[in-house]
Amino acid sequence: MDFGIGYFPTHDAVAPGAVARLVEERGHESLFFAEHSHIPARRDSPYPGGEQLPRKYLHTYDLFVALTAAAVATSKLRVGSGICLVIQRDPIHTAREVASVDQLSGGRFEFGVGAGWNREEMANHGTDPRTRMALLTERVEAMKAIWTQDEASYHGDHVSFDQIWQWPKPAQRPHPPVLVGGNGATVLDRVLAVGDAWFPNYMPGDDLLTRAAELRERAERPIDLMVMGVPADAQVLERFQNAGFRRAVRWMPSTGLAPLEAALERWEEAIAELNGE
Repeated sequence: MDFGIGYFPTHDAVAPGAVARLVEERGHESLFFAEHSHIPARRDSPYPGGEQLPRKYLHTYDLFVALTAAAVATSKLRVGSGICLVIQRDPIHTAREVASVDQLSGGRFEFGVGAGWNREEMANHGTDPRTRMALLTERVEAMKAIWTQDEASYHGDHVSFDQIWQWPKPAQRPHPPVLVGGNGATVLDRVLAVGDAWFPNYMPGDDLLTRAAELRERAERPIDLMVMGVPADAQVLERFQNAGFRRAVRWMPSTGLAPLEAALERWEEAIAELNGE
C-alpha cells in the first residue's frame, strides 16, 4: 500500500512547494491539496466534521496554482486534487488546467473529483445542489472527451458544446487517473460511471470495507481503492491494506514547519509499525 499526505495549502502556513519538497524528501508517495473557492459568510450547510469550520477552509490558495508549485518543486511525488469541486468549475477551463499540470509534472497528476458539501458555496457558482451529482458526471465525461479527442464535443443535459480544439493534452494516456471522492449513498454509481478509483473519506463507523467489496463485485474493469483522512494508527492501516486498498492518505495541519514535521513523524511511525519496522 502507498502512503500519501493531504493538505490545505494556505497563505499563512508552509507554502505548497515547500510542503511538496518536504513530503517527497521524507519518502511519501503522493500529496493531495484540498479546494474551496470561497466560504459563504452565511450558510446552513453543516460542516461534516461536526464542529466549527476550521479557518483553513477560508484561506486556501487556488488549487491549480498550488499544484503547479508542488509539481515544479518535485520530481517523483504524485500530486493531486483532494478533491477538485468540478461542480463549481467550467469543464473546458478545468480540462486545460488538469492537462497543463499533468504536462508540467511529467505525468504525475491525480485528478480527485467530488461534489462537496457546502450547498451555499455551490449556489454561488450557479449550481443547483439537487442536480449536482448528474452535473459532476457530465463534467468529468466532457473533460475526458477534451483530453482524448483532437476535435472534442459533448452534449448532455447539463454540459453541452460543439467541436472544440484544445491543447496540451495530458501527459498520461488516456488521461490522469480520475479518483471519485465521496461517501454518499450513490457514490459507487459515479465511480463505476467515470472513475478509475474510489477515494472516500475515512469516518469511524462508516463501513468502507463492505462498500469496497460491493464496488469490486459490481465493477467490470479494474478500479483502485484509496482512502483519505485515515488516522495515524497501524491497526486501521492494516485493515485497509488487507482489504486491497492501494493508497492511504493522512491530513496534515496547515501550520508552520515544526508542527507539520511533528505530524509527519506520527504518520511515519504508524507506517513503520504497520511494516514491522
